[in-house]
Amino acid sequence: MSKFAIDISPLKKYPDFRNLWTAGLISYLGSMITYVALPFQLKEITHSYVAVGILGIIEIVPLIIFGLYGGVLADAVDRKKMIWATEAGALIIVAILLTNSYLPEPRTIVIYICAALFAVVDGLQRPSMGAILPRLVSHEDLPSASNLLTLRWQFGFIVGPTLGGIIFSTFSISSGYIFDIATYLISLLFLARLNKIPPSHEAEKPSFKALWEGVRYAFSRQDLLATYIIDLAAMFFAMPNALFPFWADLLHAPWALGMFYAAGVTGAIAVTLTSGWTKSYRFHGRAIIWAAIGWGAAIALSGVTHSLIIVVICLAIAGGSDQISALFRQTIWNQTIPDNLRGRLAGIELLSYSVGPLAGQLRAASIAAATSLSFSVTSGGVICVVVVGILAILMPDFRKYDAETNKYAVQERENRKNRENQDEN
Repeated sequence: MSKFAIDISPLKKYPDFRNLWTAGLISYLGSMITYVALPFQLKEITHSYVAVGILGIIEIVPLIIFGLYGGVLADAVDRKKMIWATEAGALIIVAILLTNSYLPEPRTIVIYICAALFAVVDGLQRPSMGAILPRLVSHEDLPSASNLLTLRWQFGFIVGPTLGGIIFSTFSISSGYIFDIATYLISLLFLARLNKIPPSHEAEKPSFKALWEGVRYAFSRQDLLATYIIDLAAMFFAMPNALFPFWADLLHAPWALGMFYAAGVTGAIAVTLTSGWTKSYRFHGRAIIWAAIGWGAAIALSGVTHSLIIVVICLAIAGGSDQISALFRQTIWNQTIPDNLRGRLAGIELLSYSVGPLAGQLRAASIAAATSLSFSVTSGGVICVVVVGILAILMPDFRKYDAETNKYAVQERENRKNRENQDEN
């Protein structure tokens, strides 16, 4: 079992990684409380589905624009300072929400503006957060460190909303915002303990030219481009989340709606907790391809059954498959992209795994409206399997990817050794 247990050694070996991991664990817990608080507060104020739905719409454009710009900044400035500054910015936004919540009549426009500002801060921070990891741990420990970061996110995703619901029902929305502010303050203390992560010597000043260089680099590598395209295909054709409320009714189990949402995360957690084997598995492209096929097959199977238990099991398998894909995609990104381009590529990655699910939910809902829910789910899963299979055939470099022999991985290992030798001297 030790071969499969999640490897926690990076937390012991690297103090900076430990501080970053702890800061994120604490702040993400509070952030998920606020994530639930925004639609809950809008519902309490407006009693309107449309008013709540607008939240997601106003976040898309800022996330795209500032995600790309955040990637450029991540290559040009100290990544520690970038993360700290955006974390402090998020704290200020929550403080505005707290102040608004104490008004006799809280303003909906303030909630919308804060939601857009959260998207700005998130877009600016996540590329630096993604790009900082290879500077904190060794090349060999990157898979294990990525798994630990994923576990941190999964913990917050499950515990945060649950804790938020308890706080809102027992105390108030304002109490939830206060809790989030407290987590940000603690997070900032841990982040302050990180050593500086200055930009590499090859870093360029923030500009559109620098952004375009990152885009050209991404498209110049078949193995890298495949990680984006395969994930986009899987999410676009087989993302069923928008159908969950209708699905629960179709199975005469509206009480089980929460199980639909929890199933995928449960499967992902199971994979993360047994991810020790990923550190020594070399064929990352093959793993991503089969994981994407597994995702599509599980979704397809869930659409042909009317058994709640089988549907939930299929969704859990799909979530586990998607998590395997995510772990190896992150490893490829972290182990092969040069440090001076890492931030810009992290911005592109942010778009690749954000846009796919949003477009996929629209596709699923549209097909279900035109045909039926079962057809939408099953056909999407089948098309996902077929498309991923075709992509695997058309992209042999990705299909044959080997972490030990891939020229980009080998070059990055050498670069890291050279940097470490220079630091010692």
